[in-house]
Amino acid sequence: MHTVDANSLRLYRWYYSRIWQLGLGLTIAVVLMLAFIERPSSFSYTSDPRFRPPPWEPPCGLTEGIEIVCLVIFAIDFATKSYLIGWEEFRKCKWLIVYILAVSASVIDWALTLSMYFRRLIRPFFLLQNSSLMKKTLKCIKRTLPEIASVILLLALHLCLFTMIGMLLFAKGEQNGEWEAYFRDLPTSFSSLLVLLTTANNPDVMIPAYSLNRGYSIFFILFSGFGTYFLMNLLTAIVYNQFRGYLLMSVQASILRRRLGVRAAFEVMSCQGWGQDATHSEENVVQQLSDGFIQWEAFRRLFDELDKDRIKEHPPKPEYNSSLLQGLQLLFCHYYVTVVGNAVALANVMCICTILVLDSEKSIAERDDYYMEVINCFFILYYLMEMSLKILAFGWRGYLSYRNNIFDGLLTVCLLVLQITIFATYRLPFPKWNPASRGLMSLWEMVRLVNMLIVVRFLRIIPDIKLMALIASTLVDLVKNLRAFAGILVVIEVDLYLFLYSVMSNSSMKNITVECGSYEQLGYWPNNFDDFASSLVLLYNVMVVNNWQVFMDAYTRYTTQWSKVYFVSWWLTSSVMWVNLFVALILENFIYKWDRSVMCSVADVERTGYETTVQLMFREQIQEPTEEELVTQLHQHPHLHLS
Repeated sequence: MHTVDANSLRLYRWYYSRIWQLGLGLTIAVVLMLAFIERPSSFSYTSDPRFRPPPWEPPCGLTEGIEIVCLVIFAIDFATKSYLIGWEEFRKCKWLIVYILAVSASVIDWALTLSMYFRRLIRPFFLLQNSSLMKKTLKCIKRTLPEIASVILLLALHLCLFTMIGMLLFAKGEQNGEWEAYFRDLPTSFSSLLVLLTTANNPDVMIPAYSLNRGYSIFFILFSGFGTYFLMNLLTAIVYNQFRGYLLMSVQASILRRRLGVRAAFEVMSCQGWGQDATHSEENVVQQLSDGFIQWEAFRRLFDELDKDRIKEHPPKPEYNSSLLQGLQLLFCHYYVTVVGNAVALANVMCICTILVLDSEKSIAERDDYYMEVINCFFILYYLMEMSLKILAFGWRGYLSYRNNIFDGLLTVCLLVLQITIFATYRLPFPKWNPASRGLMSLWEMVRLVNMLIVVRFLRIIPDIKLMALIASTLVDLVKNLRAFAGILVVIEVDLYLFLYSVMSNSSMKNITVECGSYEQLGYWPNNFDDFASSLVLLYNVMVVNNWQVFMDAYTRYTTQWSKVYFVSWWLTSSVMWVNLFVALILENFIYKWDRSVMCSVADVERTGYETTVQLMFREQIQEPTEEELVTQLHQHPHLHLS
């Protein structure tokens, strides 16, 4: 709720204008990007400490100056929000209270410049508080945690039980490689089975015992079967169900606020339009459109239409007087022209694939791709002709109104420019193929770049296949709707990086081992916490859980056993919680689009991309607020006084 006087409404419109919101988002991005250039700087071409040169360091005061400007903007943002909602609402809003504390603490830390890492830990909060969807996602996680506590407890019990059984089963003895590698003590046994739960060390963890007796495989199969395929999937189902339920409630509350705002506007205009002696009934407002009045239901339907996303319409085709041009227009507007173009693109890709198979064992000096260059030249001329005739048929505006035409045309122009560059640099007819000769690029490099663009251009077939178009539309929509989840993931990554960097900065590489399968033997040196960019890559690798036990083992050896807690916490947060939330939203989005596209044509699938919102995904489950609920909420509004 916010104040509704004239000055507040003007300020409200300015604050939520596209310019201010874009500027605020840019400020948040800048303050987060400072981590890449602050010490330790990420400005080096490699993160491998064996080959990394001294990184570029910013001039003294550059990052501090940028940061104080950002903090001033945050202070203006906070002051504006506080003024709009008023003192009473401000005291109830925990996010704003934490917001002012975060800004104040950052300014104090900036002024003292004694604890630089402290205000770095605060920075991700600015991203968090500026997104209502991120806040809702956090509330969803908070609401989900108690629900999945029973499954996590059962998972912990499962791990502890099999850890003890494993330590008893693989006790110390002669020629017992299983005990020495995986069940030496309680922490090692527990972490080995925890990693097995993610299948990252399977089948390595069972090979020493399995090589002695095939019966030992039953232990590992039972552990993985119940833990990985039952408990972990049950955890996914619970997270999905709770997320869907919370998102539905959030959408229901959003619909209530929308309806309340529309009803408030109707009531305000109605009060201003009535005389002092006019009688008024909330249930039956007698108004006639011919007299300049509108009824509540019609008013609400009007706002429903205005709230819909605008569906892009293609401009009309140009009109030609020539019968020849009319015939060409009719021909190249036909769907089968696109089918033929896709077939030609497929033939081009198959030619490239054939050449790659034939030349896979040859060195660059032994390859002779002269004929490949001639074939590509022919195909590029066809692509240029197809693009030109489509522009003739649809017109410039009509051609560019199709997304697949923009993609196709852009790549065709790039291919044409590259082909002209090849002709200008190496001349025709390429009398001697010499891959080592150099212009701006070698001839082999140019041909390779042309081949890559041709392969990418083959993606033009996606809009013409219904299921592929549906999947592509879902992916595009996820990019728009998953910003909140990605934002929270960035927040946690930044905080975890700063936490571990403060620990690792005082450690040194001692007791280096070259044991098979270790961090050092696998050459994982570029995966480290030496700077912000490499830390993001390392945390991503841990989230994927492939060989994540290697990182956990290395940092345990170079720091303390508590490093395991750090990596396990990140695995639980990212791989268990966030990946499951991603799956939940992907399922909801795809199921919604699939249900809508069952009776749609291929051309209509693209249209759903303009209409898919979180509200529409749950439209069938949403209940419209009743008249009594709206009237009650209006009379309880602290800043709205209706007669």
